[in-house]
Amino acid sequence: MTSTPQQILRDVFGYAAFRGEQQAIVEHVAAGGDALVLMPTGGGKSLCYQIPALLRPGAGIVVSPLIALMQDQVDALIQIGVRAAFLNSSISADAAREVQGRLLRGELDLLYVAPERLLMPGFLSLLEQIQETSGLALFAIDEAHCVSQWGHDFRPEYRALTVLHERFPAVPRIALTATADTPTRGEIVERLALEQARQFVSSFDRANIRYRVTQKSNARNQLQDFLETEHANDSGIVYCLSRKKVEETAAWLKERGWDALPYHAGLDTVTRSKNQSRFLREEGVVMVATVAFGMGIDKPNVRFVAHLDLPKSMEGYYQETGRAGRDGLPANAWLAYGLGDVVSMRQMIAGGDAPEERKRLERQKLDALLGYCESTACRHQTVLRYFCEEHPGNCGACDNCLEPVDTWDATEAARMALSCVYRTGQRFGAGHLADVLTGKLTERVEKFNHDTLSTFGIGKEISPAQWSGVYRQLVAGGLLEADIEAYGGLKLTPAARPVLRGEQEVWLRRDADPAKRKAQRAERKAQRNAKSREPFAGASEDRLWLALKAKRTELAREQGVPPYVIFHDSTLLEILNQRPASLDELGRISGVGQNKLTRYGDEFLRVIEDAANQ
Repeated sequence: MTSTPQQILRDVFGYAAFRGEQQAIVEHVAAGGDALVLMPTGGGKSLCYQIPALLRPGAGIVVSPLIALMQDQVDALIQIGVRAAFLNSSISADAAREVQGRLLRGELDLLYVAPERLLMPGFLSLLEQIQETSGLALFAIDEAHCVSQWGHDFRPEYRALTVLHERFPAVPRIALTATADTPTRGEIVERLALEQARQFVSSFDRANIRYRVTQKSNARNQLQDFLETEHANDSGIVYCLSRKKVEETAAWLKERGWDALPYHAGLDTVTRSKNQSRFLREEGVVMVATVAFGMGIDKPNVRFVAHLDLPKSMEGYYQETGRAGRDGLPANAWLAYGLGDVVSMRQMIAGGDAPEERKRLERQKLDALLGYCESTACRHQTVLRYFCEEHPGNCGACDNCLEPVDTWDATEAARMALSCVYRTGQRFGAGHLADVLTGKLTERVEKFNHDTLSTFGIGKEISPAQWSGVYRQLVAGGLLEADIEAYGGLKLTPAARPVLRGEQEVWLRRDADPAKRKAQRAERKAQRNAKSREPFAGASEDRLWLALKAKRTELAREQGVPPYVIFHDSTLLEILNQRPASLDELGRISGVGQNKLTRYGDEFLRVIEDAANQ
């Protein structure tokens, strides 16, 4: 009897129904069609090639750049009874030969392979041999945006993957990504020869993520405040721009009692692997990392992603924050951002070795992110508009919707600020300029005779912190730029002229004053103490919840796999709420397929029964 997509979804993966366009994609690829799939992280991309691979004869070949995560992906498939393996540089020659033997004998449903391995002439010849015998079900090209030269994760070997279409024209291909603006989509189609492929574009909205941007004052203390208030026992990622800052921040958090680990490309392979394994397999670990960490992270219960430095682009920000809340439960994306971030990012672009065309594109991408940071509109709306998708706004899940921001007519303040830049010689930073405007007689102000300028003391009615906000927004708005040769000193751009002449109004967002922010943080902390902010509505203190998590951890340790490979938090939460009393009832829980029901059903039913009897 031939299986249907719905039967495999239910019996193998344990889900009652497809989401969004999953069913249409599965049916199209299973029928032999090519597809380009754009779907947000956590949207269920993997099922779009895993189910067709099980429906079609032969093995499905999954091309993935994520060597460090293939093991966990394969472990998760083996848990549900799918014959899966991987080939990459992390395994021995003997192990690779054993996997290739299984592939030749038709004993694999899915094989994950690194692009470098796939492109080896010997491996391509092996695939031709397999096509003639047991067959090739499909090629899945994961993280397809890596083909884009202008993207943030460019992998040159991805451009050679057109060989799949050339040598195996009858085998359907499905390219998948969670991050691609319109130009990148076009490049994927062109570079992978997918002109005839059907495109499936899902909504990019991650409705379960609460976006928040806060102005930097003391970033580390602000981070600790955020963690204490909202994520005391949660797993999460903290992104920093430099390796040095990663290590310093991880050490600082560890001193304060957080289970924090560093991750960056400068660490030796053993340390990186060990830290990543701990993050994936343990609860409550905070990974402090550069962007070297994270692409394709499968851990579904990452409850927060925090940025201590500004990302490079909206695509980078969207992808990095998208690592939170893959299980669909509430998660936070928190970004601390200040004038120094804007200056340093623009300096990095200007001082780089990239051709001018690339620099221009990077400046445009950075400007889009700055616009997001300074926006007073719904964050979800701003993110989606960048990806050419509309959103009605007022999401109820971002800082601007939950705590609407005031704007003010800053035309006169902007003219003062710009005039002060001009009169001090266009080579000083915002702190010094604020001292001049507020009439603060510092040693530096006296040294340069800036107390004799017409702008000295003309801005006393505005605090230094507020002047910092004005300068930050003027730089973000393109009226000022950082001068690399003047060590980040601010200078005017042509866009400043109409403001200085009184020909253009300037409206800015009103930053919350520090006292108000402190009061808001105290209120949120009190709310957390009164009621758990964990996304399980009080589950954190429930005896059954703790017992279910303990059983999952015990089983995971026995098998050397991450706990979420046994069951996701969302599955445990449903077990907690439904309290099934039989295998039939447990089998109706989302995420409990036949294989897991057979392997673990009796043990979890005993946990439920024991908790009820206590």
